[in-house]
Amino acid sequence: MNNAIIVAQAAAQQPEGGGMQMIITLVLIFVIFYFIAIRPQRKQQKELKARQDALKPGDKVITAGGLYGIVREVKDSSVRLEVAPNVVVKFVKSQIVHTVGKDGSPEN
Repeated sequence: MNNAIIVAQAAAQQPEGGGMQMIITLVLIFVIFYFIAIRPQRKQQKELKARQDALKPGDKVITAGGLYGIVREVKDSSVRLEVAPNVVVKFVKSQIVHTVGKDGSPEN
C-alpha cells in the first residue's frame, strides 16, 4: 500500500510541458520517415516513368508479369511486344518495368 502512495506522489510531481517535446519528436519521426521511405520511392517512380516514355522499337523489355519481349510499336499508352517469332501482343505501357541488357539481365 505504501508503494502505491509513493508512485502516485512521484507521478504528481513530474513537471508539465512535455507536449512540446512530443510534437518535436513526432515531427522528427516524420522527417526521418520521409527521407527513408517516401523520397526514394518517388525517385524510383520518376525513373520508371522516364524509361517507359523513352521506349522505342527494338528495345528488349520485361513486363510486370515477367514476360520478355521486343518492342515493335509504341503508342501513347500502349506498346506492342513480340514475345515469340510472329507473335505480337499489346500491353499497357505502364506494365513495362525493365529494359534488358545485352546479356539478358534487367538493366534497372
